Amino acid sequence: MRKRTAKADTKSQPGRLRIVAGKWRSRLLQIADAEGLRPTSERIRETLFNWLATRIEGARCLDLFAGTGALGLEALSRGAAEVVFVEKSANAFATLQSSIELLEAEGARVLHADAFEFLRRADTGGFDIVFLDPPFADEMLDDLCRLLAGSSWLASDARIYLEEDRGAPPLELPDGWLIMKTKNAGNVRYSLAGTTNSS
Repeated sequence: MRKRTAKADTKSQPGRLRIVAGKWRSRLLQIADAEGLRPTSERIRETLFNWLATRIEGARCLDLFAGTGALGLEALSRGAAEVVFVEKSANAFATLQSSIELLEAEGARVLHADAFEFLRRADTGGFDIVFLDPPFADEMLDDLCRLLAGSSWLASDARIYLEEDRGAPPLELPDGWLIMKTKNAGNVRYSLAGTTNSS
């Protein structure tokens, strides 16, 4: 099976993911052999966490479609208190578990589950930051945003990271959400949304 790593940086070795900054800076982690897996690039992660710099310390985060765990592990490395990782692929789930054990990552909880089923269970909530990076071809960001907005998943001043195909039509955001930052990198459009009462 061929790994799809179109967003991988040249700084990371083939089949390896490099954490950009924080207590695990420059640590290399294995990338699972899972169909459609495309780790968020170092360049995008650096920009995203610059956007989140004043909010990441002590934050409670949700990494849906976690894949390699690039976003959630970067958050923990930079001082997040907790990250819940949700991953459906058995291979990616197992590799992410191994990465968490290798890093001895306190505050990490990884669940082998479908993202939509997880959100519909509504057994937790109050996340400060949510990372949404689903498979581009499935066009599910609109539905995911509605599920997040329709329950107690989000803290009152939450930030939601959205990653999608650059050519996709504009998202229909839930009422009370707005795009605060957005950029393009190659074929990727990535944005940071927040609620209207966010500072």
